[in-house]
Amino acid sequence: MFPARYWREIPQRYRLEAEKCKRCGRICFPPRSKCPKCGSMEFDAVRLSEGGVVRTFTVIRVAPSQFSDQAPYAVGIVELDGGVKITTQIVDCPLDKIHVGQKVRVEFRRIQEDGSAGILCYGYKCVPVS
Repeated sequence: MFPARYWREIPQRYRLEAEKCKRCGRICFPPRSKCPKCGSMEFDAVRLSEGGVVRTFTVIRVAPSQFSDQAPYAVGIVELDGGVKITTQIVDCPLDKIHVGQKVRVEFRRIQEDGSAGILCYGYKCVPVS
């Protein structure tokens, strides 16, 4: 079970917030306690772009139990404007129309419903931009 309060407090999931290293400028997403480039532990919060491009993707046909009601579905690596890459579900598009280089936009959506408690978990998914 996902603790609902914990999920609500994760800024990167709900507001696409990352951290920018004060020393070298590297953007870390999800945020880290130590910059992987220079080792600094000082960061500023930055909001990531909501626009991006599909760099690669796959179609999940046999899904884990919590996503079985959504199968088949596409999961891809999207490079956001600014260079940060995220792994996300690509939705609102026929699976055979998704392609590398496709422009997408990040939207806040329901990810899954957790177990018998019915806790709804939200996060980001990408939709094609026409």
